[in-house]
Amino acid sequence: METFDVIIVGGGLSGVGTACHLRKQCPGKSFVILEGRESLGGTWDLFRYPGIRSDSDMHTLGFNFKPWQEAKAIADGQSILKYIKETADEFDLAGHIRLQHRVTGASWDTSSASWIVEAKCGKTGKEVRLRSRMLSMCSGYYNYTEWHDPAFKDTTKFQGDILHPQAWPEGYDYDGKRVLVIGSGATAMTLVPAMADGGAEVTMVQRSPTYVVSRPDEDKIANILRKVLSERAAYAMTRWKNINFTRYFYHRCMTQPEKVRAKLIGLVKKHLGSDYDTDTHFSPKYNPWEQRMCLIPNADLFRTINSGKVKVVTDTIERFTEKGLLLSSGEELEADVIVTATGLKLHVLGGVEFQVDGAQVDFAETFTYKGLMYSDVPNLVQTFGYINASWTLRSDLTAEYLCRLVNHMDTLQMRQCTPRLREVDKGMPQRPWIDHFSSGYMQRSMHLFPKQSDRAPWHNPQRYALDKKMIRHGALEDGALIFDNPASASDQAEVIDLTLAGDRKAA
Repeated sequence: METFDVIIVGGGLSGVGTACHLRKQCPGKSFVILEGRESLGGTWDLFRYPGIRSDSDMHTLGFNFKPWQEAKAIADGQSILKYIKETADEFDLAGHIRLQHRVTGASWDTSSASWIVEAKCGKTGKEVRLRSRMLSMCSGYYNYTEWHDPAFKDTTKFQGDILHPQAWPEGYDYDGKRVLVIGSGATAMTLVPAMADGGAEVTMVQRSPTYVVSRPDEDKIANILRKVLSERAAYAMTRWKNINFTRYFYHRCMTQPEKVRAKLIGLVKKHLGSDYDTDTHFSPKYNPWEQRMCLIPNADLFRTINSGKVKVVTDTIERFTEKGLLLSSGEELEADVIVTATGLKLHVLGGVEFQVDGAQVDFAETFTYKGLMYSDVPNLVQTFGYINASWTLRSDLTAEYLCRLVNHMDTLQMRQCTPRLREVDKGMPQRPWIDHFSSGYMQRSMHLFPKQSDRAPWHNPQRYALDKKMIRHGALEDGALIFDNPASASDQAEVIDLTLAGDRKAA
């Protein structure tokens, strides 16, 4: 059985980033990336719908070690995919990547201090087994093959095409067609103006409004800094600027929600004019950042509404009809195409089944440790980014932590690290994995996720400043993370052999 120091599950932003951190911080360690799909890129290779782009700026969504060099900070999906693949090439990851290896199970064995990972390969479905000392789960948080189904009535009656953004048909022609896009999240906000600019007559059908913020797709300050500073210096300063602006804005949303709400809605009215029914279509019932905000570049949604190419309808759907949708108000909307941008279906740790010494792991019964490990689950680090900032800010921190763990266990000559509740932690309050966030896609699945509490290290702050202190600078040996299972002489010899093999390959 092949043995690695680290197995990374997932070949998207998180997986590629983690591999690069291992290259830099643990240069002698062996690792492999197992990616279930036919290509690297994760989200940015999966989604092919019109207009696919980031809803975070690339100076914070990009890796902390590789400057984003393009002019557009709000980037299209192909540019992000190119960036990921460039990074993989620069760090010579090709020989470490196994495509079409979908991980289905992982079993921890204390006696050998290792994970046995099972994966199905390619179209044949042949199963392979690999062993690793550490397991890094970088598979994201949503199901790649299924999405949320609101169970609309009578969908089979509709005579046109029903599409979902997660399974967009290649080369689909919508020019001149009447399109209904169901949803008001980031996907819908991207699809609607893109399809309108592509010749479709589009109506966005939403059950309730979302906060929408327009920003230029180019960061002028970033582009000026790149002309006068080195790429790395300009990138670092831009990241600092954007991180702190996001932090300030989020703090304002939490402490002065009514003022921020009035400001945001006022900006929408400025774009759409006083005659537009902003109160119905762009005035959410919840406070800012109780759900993720929608970022639109260059006011493209507002531009297409003002041009007459796009309409917004706020109502609930009674059922599908032969011609389109019947709304609860009694109005029928006719269409040639209906796009169900109805949200994600979440997965806990990629849907992989886990066992520890033969016992099934129910992650809903565990507590999260620093938002990246789980109580009583050894040598497992999961990457889960931010819901209120760029995902990669936290994935970089998590990768750094993984590398610290690997090196520290070598120093201690211990093979196992396990978060365990201390006596003082027993009976502590239980809170959801993601707290104070009302988005449907999260609320539908929170019961499946680990719990958190109100105290370190058993919480998931979702705050970059706190995470830097806790993850990057916090002590590894804190009394809750237990290092044990010392390496025997034969284990140490195996580590030396693997290290020498890695050194020879690098040479």
